[in-house]
Amino acid sequence: MRFSRMVSKTLRSDPPDAETASHRLMLRAGLIHQVAAGVYSYLPLALRSLRKIENIIREEMDAAGGQELMMPALQPQELWEQTGRREAFGDNMFSLQDRRGRLMVLAPTHEEVITNVVKANVQSYRDLPLILYQIQTKFRDEPRPRAGLVRVREFDMKDAYSFNADEASLDESYQAMAQAYRNIFRRCGLPVLMAEADSGAIGGKDSHEFLLATDTGEDTVITCPSCSYTANAEKAESTYPEVEAEPEEALEEVATPGIKTISGLAEFLGVLESKTLKAVFYMSDGEPLFVTIRGDLDVNEVKLKNALQSHDLRLAEDHEVKAAGLVAGSASAIGLENIKRVADVSITSGSNFVVGANKPDIHFKGANYPRDFQADIVTDIALAQPGQFCPRCGHVLDSTKGIEVGHIFKLGTFFSEALGADFLDSEGQQHPITMGCYGIGVGRLLAAAVEQNNDEDGIVFPIPIAPYQAHLVGLNIATGEVAEAAEKLYGELQDAGIEVLFDDREDAAAGVKFNDADLMGLPVRLVVSPRNLKAGVVEIKGRTDSEAGNVPLDGVVASVQERLAAD
Repeated sequence: MRFSRMVSKTLRSDPPDAETASHRLMLRAGLIHQVAAGVYSYLPLALRSLRKIENIIREEMDAAGGQELMMPALQPQELWEQTGRREAFGDNMFSLQDRRGRLMVLAPTHEEVITNVVKANVQSYRDLPLILYQIQTKFRDEPRPRAGLVRVREFDMKDAYSFNADEASLDESYQAMAQAYRNIFRRCGLPVLMAEADSGAIGGKDSHEFLLATDTGEDTVITCPSCSYTANAEKAESTYPEVEAEPEEALEEVATPGIKTISGLAEFLGVLESKTLKAVFYMSDGEPLFVTIRGDLDVNEVKLKNALQSHDLRLAEDHEVKAAGLVAGSASAIGLENIKRVADVSITSGSNFVVGANKPDIHFKGANYPRDFQADIVTDIALAQPGQFCPRCGHVLDSTKGIEVGHIFKLGTFFSEALGADFLDSEGQQHPITMGCYGIGVGRLLAAAVEQNNDEDGIVFPIPIAPYQAHLVGLNIATGEVAEAAEKLYGELQDAGIEVLFDDREDAAAGVKFNDADLMGLPVRLVVSPRNLKAGVVEIKGRTDSEAGNVPLDGVVASVQERLAAD
């Protein structure tokens, strides 16, 4: 490809609204063009990388026994109503009506449709196991699109689905997909973390995420350096020191003027935060919810939502707190009625906690569960955090940030039961098909790769997914000698099967060309210049090399091939 013919242009300065390195660099390098919030065009450079990622995905999915198909992005809403997921997705789903008034949706995922496909084509256990996959566009009306391709409203995804006769067979498919994912990310040159995860609106039992570690990632991953326990913070478990039990004391009111926070309360009364109980107010499916947790812990809202089987969970607003008769800063479950109460298991160990007295500027000392207050649900809703202890080996936990690039789920029989996808076993007995699903965000994977692989000068593309393998730069290209040598080398590289971006611009200064080469981040840079030609060499430099070297003109192709093979 000739630089002078590229549709996209590089930018000299950072776009004003770009929040992350990948967003900023992909816009500057001319990989993407923003059409609307969370909606992007893939320009030729990005599309070349995406196609390479897709090819790797196809090869590994085929090797794992997958069959590729294509399902529609436009789907009838009644399919989603049959599974109950229309309500679960809520406003995140794009909805429309056709000319006959039939309600339709733009698919955020394809479990319903693929289950119907299999329902029509699988009758017997002899048809199982089965793995089907596609690379298709998805639509989700994200409330806060951000970070370029990381969180968007229209995106390309590889989604795969396994269909099995039982849980044992599902586990085999699940492990095969997990290994295929490891292979995909390794071949893309991207080290990933495989973390236990929450299933979210997809549903299902077991679930794992694949994440690229980066400081700007949306996800927090809890890790144990001792036993390798790895889990998304939404799913992670932990242990923490229990509060020492004491003989129960009587409730005692204490004045706490102006105290609104746990840290302020603990300091004012001279107690540990672990000797206090925190009250948090939520709205769950439109109803007020009172949550109690130990003062030194935080609520994991995903765990809470799952415990409640809630479709819509959010923090209550001030007017909703007042309408429920709650006193912000001095509330507790003591004497609380006519409101649903959930408590973390941390309240069941220890005694004589400090809690709100449900009066402004007043707290109770000596509060004990269940003597003084009750809860409708008591379960683990605490957020695991670094510094707490591993639930498996007891070692102190760490954390890192990451971007999710893949997710696998054991769905069980939820969709097959809801949609009537059954099979006959060897005895002629009918059973629902056991399912799994497996997703990779293709565009997000590209963005995450850029987010993880960059420096102060630009992108540093991993070789397997770079748009081009070599960046050929001609300096003083208007000079006949340089033009002739550069054109000859361009042809030789192409003939050898090397993908080349040839900077043939006559009106661009050397500094501009070098800056663009660094910005685009292709693996190998080659420079043809009058000075180099006089010496009979071409300058060669890997994107991560600190210094450039020289190679004889007749050895350029071999040198590039060696560099590409070495990595």
